[in-house]
Amino acid sequence: MPAPTPAAPTDRQVHGWEARETVRATSRRTLRRVAPVLAAGAALTGCSSSVEVPVAPYADDPVCARVILALPDVLAGADRVSTTSQGTAAWTAGEPGDAITLRCGVEPLPPTTEQCVTVADDRGRSVDWVAVPGDESTRTPWRFTTYGRLPAVEVVVPSSVPPDRAQSLLVDLGEAASHAKQSRACL
Repeated sequence: MPAPTPAAPTDRQVHGWEARETVRATSRRTLRRVAPVLAAGAALTGCSSSVEVPVAPYADDPVCARVILALPDVLAGADRVSTTSQGTAAWTAGEPGDAITLRCGVEPLPPTTEQCVTVADDRGRSVDWVAVPGDESTRTPWRFTTYGRLPAVEVVVPSSVPPDRAQSLLVDLGEAASHAKQSRACL
């Protein structure tokens, strides 16, 4: 008996159409599975934009890393959000423009005649802050800067936050700010 002759390849096999059709079908199935995940990821990242906070001159101080790591996730009812700079943090309950921001490594304050307040928490830790009041009519924010601590920490609170609430949030920041070494105190 003569040996069977191999079947002649079809036109589809010669040109690789079968392989291409298989790849296309697999790609379509994969895309159908992955598309909802990609869409959900895009939706989530669209909701969580970073708050732009200028970097402080001494933000690279290693103590700033400890300060930032010790900060609360929720501050005055606002959730912590990502920021654009090292040594910074922000919390917002609404628009990024209305965020409470914190910068570690700002220029330490010299002796001043501005209002200096000592804020103590329930564990007996106290931090001195120089308070510069905000003004809602001019949309000038409250500005609090640690006094007598290196590196210095600055907190900016939108003027829309009531004064009593603006000052009370300093209690929640005391643990983190106390990581910076105290060298002077309010008089």
